[in-house]
Amino acid sequence: MGDKLQGEFFAASSHHSMLESVLGSASTAKESLLYSYGKSFNGFAANKMMKKLKISQVCVKLLKCIAEMEGVISVLPNHRLNLHTTRSWDFMGFPSKGKVGSPQEGDVIIGLLDTGIWPESDSFNDEGLGSPPSKWKGKCQGANFTCNNKIIGARYYNSEGDYDITDIKSPRDSEGHGTHTSSTAAREVAGASYFGLAKRTARGGVPGARIAMYKVCWSSGCYSADDLAAFDDAIADGIDIISVSIGFDGFSPYFEDPLAIGSFHAMKNGILTSASAGNSGPFPLSVANHAPWILTVAASTIDRKFVAQVVFGNGQAFTVSFWLKVIFTNSLNDLMKGLSINIFNLNGTSFPLIWGGDAANYSAGADPDISRGCFYGALNSYKVQGKIVFCEGAVDGAGVLLANGVGTIMADSSFTDFAFSFPLPATIISVEDGLKILYYLRSTEGPNPIAPDILKPDLTAPGVDILAAWSPVAPPSVDPDDTRNVKFNIISGTSMSCPRTSGAAAYVKAARPYWFITDITKLKKMAERLNMPCYLLFSYIVDPKKHEDLEFAYGSGHINPLQAVDPGLVYDAYEADYINFLCMQRYNTTTMRLVTGDKSSFCNASKPGRAWNLNYPSFSVAVEDGQQIMAVFTRTVTNVGPPNSTYTLSTNMPASVDVTVVPSVLSFSAIGEKKSFSVQVSGPKIAQQPIISGAIVWKYGHYVVRSPLVVYNILPGTQYGYPSFTMSQKKPDSIGSMHHKNGIVKHKY
Repeated sequence: MGDKLQGEFFAASSHHSMLESVLGSASTAKESLLYSYGKSFNGFAANKMMKKLKISQVCVKLLKCIAEMEGVISVLPNHRLNLHTTRSWDFMGFPSKGKVGSPQEGDVIIGLLDTGIWPESDSFNDEGLGSPPSKWKGKCQGANFTCNNKIIGARYYNSEGDYDITDIKSPRDSEGHGTHTSSTAAREVAGASYFGLAKRTARGGVPGARIAMYKVCWSSGCYSADDLAAFDDAIADGIDIISVSIGFDGFSPYFEDPLAIGSFHAMKNGILTSASAGNSGPFPLSVANHAPWILTVAASTIDRKFVAQVVFGNGQAFTVSFWLKVIFTNSLNDLMKGLSINIFNLNGTSFPLIWGGDAANYSAGADPDISRGCFYGALNSYKVQGKIVFCEGAVDGAGVLLANGVGTIMADSSFTDFAFSFPLPATIISVEDGLKILYYLRSTEGPNPIAPDILKPDLTAPGVDILAAWSPVAPPSVDPDDTRNVKFNIISGTSMSCPRTSGAAAYVKAARPYWFITDITKLKKMAERLNMPCYLLFSYIVDPKKHEDLEFAYGSGHINPLQAVDPGLVYDAYEADYINFLCMQRYNTTTMRLVTGDKSSFCNASKPGRAWNLNYPSFSVAVEDGQQIMAVFTRTVTNVGPPNSTYTLSTNMPASVDVTVVPSVLSFSAIGEKKSFSVQVSGPKIAQQPIISGAIVWKYGHYVVRSPLVVYNILPGTQYGYPSFTMSQKKPDSIGSMHHKNGIVKHKY
């Protein structure tokens, strides 16, 4: 997708002409064109009409024909992307007193690409809000949907034309996910809870900010043609921050990834894209949305956990309330804690326990190997009725309900840090020993699969057990057939952490609307500035003992919104910086000129190179197995703190790695002044080395500007990235979704 052409009509006409030249028919070209992207960048989406066409033998495939045309950067199929599915703001040290106020907040617009939004939710009332800011150019689309001064815009896209019976053909949310993520900018709602759990005031980080919803996700998924159409509209509509809690289960080159393409053009227009890192971990190289112009967010726990207890002893009994207690017939006398969001109360009634393997539904073709997993239809209702079922593996509970069971205990060590809602009394316990809950951050992990020299994820934010608004027509648990309705729900994933960062970005935008601008003639340049480094530099440091994968799990640390508005120093990054980066990533001058629309764009590099000179606020040294540690970085920082300030250096790195920074003192005499420094990292030959972690820190008074530095091994020949592949190619065992509609919980079949 290249830079936009002059005039939307001209862009659409150009796209029609391209299709007509391939298809040989103006009417067929018109019928084939789904989207003409021309508001913010140049491109189009088209149906494949191969069965109706007689195409020459030279152009056997439509995609190949178009790809060979002059001016085409990339052609990609309409891939399906996945969703990455209160107390969290307080946990980040961002209490309600941190608000900057409605006048400033009201000028900030957050656009979300998601499943839609439920406009009648109390979280989105517009009491006390004035008219939308004058920069807003968007619209409210669709029947049975009304915007207000809080939700100021709403659109929907469905290029596949595939609608499930549960889908609503409007921006209205029938999945719940988009309503939940939109609560990042929600108003305060007292007494919010999930069936009485986590009861407190629910609030967003920027209650006065505006929301625009771009519904690109449906029960069948989220498609790349729709994602690009949403980016094209959002940029032109006047959005300040784009929040994207979706992504691929793998990785592709930047200009074959719709989110990387859309966010690149957003960056060109001064718009920050905050995106979830995905939930495919904890596996190396599983991080999603890894382009350096995207703020990539992992998920972390907060100081709240929903648990259920299982007690071993003598006798056979079962009691459930908020605390789930089960007594088995054996000689053990241990306390076992399991995870669940349990809202059922059976008033102390006791029930017998049965193992799923002893209740196989042979008539349905099941055997004990199948029924022990408690899959839908695999259990014998004659044996299960009125009992608690012990299941090997995490399931949604629908199979137990179908067999008239009253509850379930599931043994699965995959889920140890966040809880789930189930349609019946349930808990998840550890497979290994059932004596403790293993701790790890449930998110995806780096390193960066495309550019190993860029640390990803960038940071982490609360994404576990998050209470927020919910669509009342969406299932409130992992069972898609759960007919109960709720106004709020508790779910987990990087889908939840991403909006926290989007909200923090909105807070910074509201607090510093003209940040860094000291000359009115430079206001135009402001559109090119990406404020992302502020959030990376001012993160709470995560205790390295909490996660063995260190920065690959949590990036620079845990987001700290309050300190981000007064960072002292920032690492500026502009479009030109990313162009230079892409040139080193094997993109050529022709491609860069098409992408930017600037004929002066030029790639000096004749061969691929390391990305060590991108002005990124972290340092990543990827060393091929058996090679010496050696890297030289160049960075430039801009003073946004006191005009007369002197920063001194400190480094933190294991003794095996030498770090030399020149100069070791940075002195500033004015706001906006820039200073450059170099960082040389050296050490012995290493092989099969896990991540080595440290930091480079600049200090002045109360200002502490910290950048993480990591050293790790990569396979020979991958210093410029790994070949693209999907997660299904990566892992031999089949991973399926417990809840196909939000993909929050996964289990092995």
